[in-house]
Amino acid sequence: MSAFFLVGVCAATGIAWDPFAAGATERNAAPDINVPRSTGPDGPATPEASATPEPEPNPGEPRDEGTAGTTPPGGTGGQAGAAGARPPGALPFDLPQPAALRTGAAGRKLVFAHYFTPYPLSLDNASADGDYYTRNYLNPDGESGKHERYGGLLRDRPLPIQPKEGNWELANLRQEVRTARDAGIDGFTLDMLSLSGKNWERSSLLMEAARSVDPGFKIMLMPDMTSLKTDDPAVLADAVAALGKSPAAHRLGDGRLVVSPFKAEAKDVGWWTRVIDTLRTKHGIRTAFVPLFLDFGAHNGEFAPISYGFSEWGSRSYVGQESSTRDVDRAHDLGKIWMQPVSVQDARPNQGIYDEAGNTATLRSTWTRAIDDGADWVQLTTWNDYSEGSQFAPSLHNGHTYLDLTSYYLTRFKTGSWPQVVRDTLYLTSRTQFASADPSGDQSLVMNLRKGSAAPRDTVEVLSFLKEAATVRTTVGSARDEHRAPAGVHSELLPLKPGTSSAEVVRDGRAVTEVDLPYPVEHKVEVQDLQYYAATSGRGT
Repeated sequence: MSAFFLVGVCAATGIAWDPFAAGATERNAAPDINVPRSTGPDGPATPEASATPEPEPNPGEPRDEGTAGTTPPGGTGGQAGAAGARPPGALPFDLPQPAALRTGAAGRKLVFAHYFTPYPLSLDNASADGDYYTRNYLNPDGESGKHERYGGLLRDRPLPIQPKEGNWELANLRQEVRTARDAGIDGFTLDMLSLSGKNWERSSLLMEAARSVDPGFKIMLMPDMTSLKTDDPAVLADAVAALGKSPAAHRLGDGRLVVSPFKAEAKDVGWWTRVIDTLRTKHGIRTAFVPLFLDFGAHNGEFAPISYGFSEWGSRSYVGQESSTRDVDRAHDLGKIWMQPVSVQDARPNQGIYDEAGNTATLRSTWTRAIDDGADWVQLTTWNDYSEGSQFAPSLHNGHTYLDLTSYYLTRFKTGSWPQVVRDTLYLTSRTQFASADPSGDQSLVMNLRKGSAAPRDTVEVLSFLKEAATVRTTVGSARDEHRAPAGVHSELLPLKPGTSSAEVVRDGRAVTEVDLPYPVEHKVEVQDLQYYAATSGRGT
C-alpha cells in the first residue's frame, strides 16, 4: 500500500505512474541485499546492498565550493530539485548564514546526522514509478516475497528524484550533502557497515562528495561494531586510515581524527587501544576517540582513559528523556565532551517493534534536552535509515518537515538564542492508521510497543509557528474545529479520524497560510504502518 502514496509526488513532478505495469519488475538490475546489521539495541535491522549498477565516471562535473556567506534570508543556496534548494519563505524564521553557524561559540556546538549507506537517494538511477525502492522495498511482495512476513522492508523512502547522467551516485551524494548543509548541519556521522562491497564504495564516494561540495562539511567516522566482520584491530585501523586521509574527515582543531564507533562496548578497552596505537604508529594519525554506547552507564568509566568524549544511541520516545541530564553531567564530570542523540521516531517492521513518538513530541523533547542539558555535539539519529523509520532526510511521506523543524532547534542550540518567528508556518503530522489497526493482508509479524515507550496514541498534531496570535482552523476527516494559537510555537492535538487532515491560520478574517496532509487515514489496512506522516505549509505541501 505504501507504494500508492507515490502517486501524488510523481504527478506533481511529471513522472508517469504505473507501479504494477507489466514488466516493471524486470526494468532494472536489483541490488543484492544480504548482509544484516543493527542500528539499535534490539537486533538485526537492515541489510547491505551489494550489487547496484556501477556509475560511469564524470570528470567534468563542476566543483561546488559551498554557499557560505551567500545565503539569502529564509532560503539557502544549493541544487534545485526535489531534495535540493530550500525555496524562499520555507522556514518560519531566517536561518543564519553558514558562516554564522560555523564560527565562534556557534562553531563549537556541532550537529551531525547519522548517514546509513544502504539507502541513498537512488539505488539504480531509475524513475520513482518503477525503481528498486518502489518495486522491492515498499512492495510487500518485493524481492521475491522475502519481506512479505512483515509487510515489506520499508514504509517510506527518499524523496523521489529524476535519473541523472554520468556519475549519478556521486551526484546524488553531493545533493544529500547540500541538503544537510543548507539546513545548518555540520556534517554526517558515517556508519561504516563493511570494509568492502557497495557500502564501502559509497562511504568513499561520500567523502569525495563532501570534499567537493563544501570543505566545511565534515564526515565523522563511525565503525559499526554490530556489522563489521573483523576481530583484528589492525584491519579496522587500516580502514579508518583509508577514509580518514580525506580532507572531509572530521578532525579537531589540533588535527586529531575523530573516531566514534557504534556500540563501542562490543570490544574491550584493550582492543580499542590497539586500534588507536596502530593508527598512530603505522599511519601517523592521532585520534580523538568518542565511543557511542548502547549502555553508557555500564561502560563510561572503563573507557574514560582513552576517550575524548562519549555518546549513546538514545531513546526514540518522548518519555524518559530526563536521563540524558545525568549522562551529560557524568561525561562532563569526567572531563569529556558529550554528543547527544536527537530523534524523530522509530518503527521497525522487520523487527516487530516501534516507539510511540507522539507526533513531533520526540523530536521536540530530544532537541530540548540537548539544549537545556548543555550537550557539546548532537547526532541526529538518523539521516536516512528508512528501515527504522527514523529519517530526518527529505522523504516521500514527510517531505522536509522534520529537517525544517531541526533547523529551528539547531539555530538555538548553536547560537544560544531562539530565532524570531517572522513567517506564519504550520506543521501537520498524523499516522495513516490507528495504532491498534490489524492488517488484513499477508503480514504475520506486526510491530509491538517497545518497553519503556510512551503509550500508543491516535492524534493529529498541528504545530504552529506564528508571528502573532491567530485562529487556527482545522479539518480532521469530517470533524471541523478551531483553536486560538499564541505567538511563537504551539502544539495542538486533535483526535485522529478517518479521512485527510488540513489546517489554516486565520487572522483578521483572512487565511494567511494553510497546510494539507494528503494521506488518508483508514480503519481497515492491508499493511501495518506506524510511522507518522508530515507536511509543512512552508513548502506548499
